[in-house]
Amino acid sequence: MSAAAPVIAQRAPFQVSVEAGKEYWWCACGRSKAQPFCDGSHKGSGLAPVQYTADTTGDAWFCGCKHTAGKPLCDGTHRGL
Repeated sequence: MSAAAPVIAQRAPFQVSVEAGKEYWWCACGRSKAQPFCDGSHKGSGLAPVQYTADTTGDAWFCGCKHTAGKPLCDGTHRGL
């Protein structure tokens, strides 16, 4: 089964306060209602969430367009979409 193309959740990153050592699951499909995190909406899409463990406590910028090369963090790809 080939993966479906991700849905663009928004054309900007999501700013999230993260906690060092905590595990987060980034939505890679764009279908989650709990953006930028997974709520299981990817089932059947061929896409899967990406695990992220914060190195430090503070703000992280999670990709909203779902096309970043630096999954799960924003690399500015949304500016070219």
